[in-house]
Amino acid sequence: MEKRVNGMLDGVVVLPPSKSQAHRLLICAALGSSPCTLACSSVNDDILATMRSLNALGADIKYNDGVFTVNPVRLQRGGTLDCGESGSTLRFLMSVAAALGADATFVGSGKLPTRPMGDLCNVLAQHGISFRRHTAGLELPVTCSGTLQSGKYSLPGNISSQYLTGLLFALPILDGDSEIEITGGLTSASYIEMTLDALRIAGVTVDRRGDSYYIKGNQKYSLPSNLVVEGDWSSAAFWVVAGVVGKHPIVVRGVSPHSLQGDRRIIDHLRLMGAFIEITPDGIVAMPSQLFGTELDCTDTPDLVPILSIAAAAANGTTLFTNVGRLRFKECDRLEAMKNVLATAGISSIVGEDTFTVVGGQPVAQCPVDSCGDHRIAMSAAVLSTISAGTTAIMGAECVAKSYPSFFEDFAALGGNIME
Repeated sequence: MEKRVNGMLDGVVVLPPSKSQAHRLLICAALGSSPCTLACSSVNDDILATMRSLNALGADIKYNDGVFTVNPVRLQRGGTLDCGESGSTLRFLMSVAAALGADATFVGSGKLPTRPMGDLCNVLAQHGISFRRHTAGLELPVTCSGTLQSGKYSLPGNISSQYLTGLLFALPILDGDSEIEITGGLTSASYIEMTLDALRIAGVTVDRRGDSYYIKGNQKYSLPSNLVVEGDWSSAAFWVVAGVVGKHPIVVRGVSPHSLQGDRRIIDHLRLMGAFIEITPDGIVAMPSQLFGTELDCTDTPDLVPILSIAAAAANGTTLFTNVGRLRFKECDRLEAMKNVLATAGISSIVGEDTFTVVGGQPVAQCPVDSCGDHRIAMSAAVLSTISAGTTAIMGAECVAKSYPSFFEDFAALGGNIME
């Protein structure tokens, strides 16, 4: 689907729920011993993939009128877990299924079958799990057999925090105690803090000492009977940037400045670029600002780089993003994708081995944007259209359903023009 967009944005937007927290709370609920409800005002493709996959393991989860009703897993062995395009679903639940002894088959779509899984599979294989891949050269489909054993695990921390999260969910339900040692430094650390918080809410304890995590076995998951998923800072980032690069303020409601979500640092990054952003009782107020180029370390916030590159395009001078190499292995190669997006508006950028450099300028829509099937690329391109002369055509715009199905509705409600 192609959408042609432009226009100046202005007004108030209420954010959808955090898919990062929804994934985590759904897994904790499914591993619990009693039913519970989880209020989640809207869902996206990734959250539905986790619900679908947990049901394939034997849970009974339904979503109606903004609420998940969760009946915990009664194990069904031999199920097929369709993870869609959700890397979180795959990487979290592979360890969980292994701990349950589910003998499950994982399938996926889009770029997911090509995304790296080797380090996680290797460590699971060292602890009792065997893998049978069904297509040469692809990670998926794959059948995982056996039951995970407790013990000492060693994982590289600079590949994906999702590997660690999956083990943190899985190891507490094993019979013996376990230790996870992280080597090479941990990236996207805020996502691990979200995992540890979800475990805490569920009554599961993890002892962190330096780069190691110690997990007692035979723990029981027990969430409160009613929970609410908080608002999503990843979605908020697009509107905060739109406010500071545009001509009118945008008020973002539904997110907490005290959230553990790493993408709340969008405010810190933009303030380093000179943005004027207020945190008020009414919401986060992003004011039109004169931005300037700077250097931003994105070790813990790699997913913000696409939308931050739009802020860099509007800035005076050059912006250097560092520690961004992992973006090559997302739904697409996000560095090359954003280089191409910016080029369609006449903005120069350079992709380095672990850096991304953007030279600010005056964007002018020149040719269609390829979203590469990546939700963050499509939404970033839409924000770029608000500061570009002309109309921006976005190909594959429907991919926003992965994380923010109502994005273009909110874009229009803020005054944006959409032509299909």
